[in-house]
Amino acid sequence: RLCASSAAVSRLTTRCSSATIATTSRINKNLPNKNILTLHLRHFSNDGCQNQQHDTYEQGHYYPGPKQQRPKRIILVRHGQSLGNVDETTYTHTADWRIPLSDLGRIQARDAGRRLHALIQNEKYFVYHSPYARTTETMEIIKKELDSEYCIGVRSEPRIVEQQFGNFQIYDDVQESRDERRKFGRFFFRFPNGEAGMDVFNRVTSFISTIFRDTHYMNVEGISMDELNIVVVTHGLTLRLFLMRWLQISVDEFEEMYNPDNGFLAVMERQTSKCGSKQWYKLTQESADHLRIKQRTVDPLLFDDVKDDDTK
Repeated sequence: RLCASSAAVSRLTTRCSSATIATTSRINKNLPNKNILTLHLRHFSNDGCQNQQHDTYEQGHYYPGPKQQRPKRIILVRHGQSLGNVDETTYTHTADWRIPLSDLGRIQARDAGRRLHALIQNEKYFVYHSPYARTTETMEIIKKELDSEYCIGVRSEPRIVEQQFGNFQIYDDVQESRDERRKFGRFFFRFPNGEAGMDVFNRVTSFISTIFRDTHYMNVEGISMDELNIVVVTHGLTLRLFLMRWLQISVDEFEEMYNPDNGFLAVMERQTSKCGSKQWYKLTQESADHLRIKQRTVDPLLFDDVKDDDTK
């Protein structure tokens, strides 16, 4: 077992390849367990590309750094048109989560499934969907357009449901609140007996961590990330807040974004660095234009904050 000592670091360093040119260690003071070392290994690959890894050793256990493999795509789908989109008074007598698709919404869901099939073709996919009736129905229609043999799994995920506006809604009260929201700001405004956009933001932040964990276990089980697509069937606002969190979009820019059309596919494609040691995602131009998003990607963390003094 490794322990937090210079001797342990020395033993580790002697086992490193000759490509390692600088090694440092330091106690991570931000963590409650002081017996944790964060090791910074700077090396050059054969093509001369410099990159770094942050690896953590805790009581002999190894936790991989940023080299974890990511799925090929993450595809966010807004549900087809619902009866609530057609007539907002539906929310006054039908629970939001029970409102089904309209006839047009079913056509939109089928079209979304065909476009998704054209995109992923014979690649594997895993589906998360909001448990609301309209998103569940959209997911089921989409799946009929895909090859079931390539489906890794389907999961109902409550954290990606619609923003909560209350229970059975009083139409005039909701319209008044929406007018107030436009003045106050959509991200921070909280509906009476409901949620603020920030609450949904926090929900999807937790969900993103689940995606990372699930795909890690899929990779361990031998599922190739190079042909895996993550499909998330959700709601308009939730979709926008997912992208806000992932792409680190500011609140001001979020306020300029609008819901995608019903059945729209927002596609994030995996990017890989020249050295192959870093992966990140980039929103397609079509998706960015449709959602009015300027920030299409977050560059991979290059650890530029590690100064020369840190390697001495």
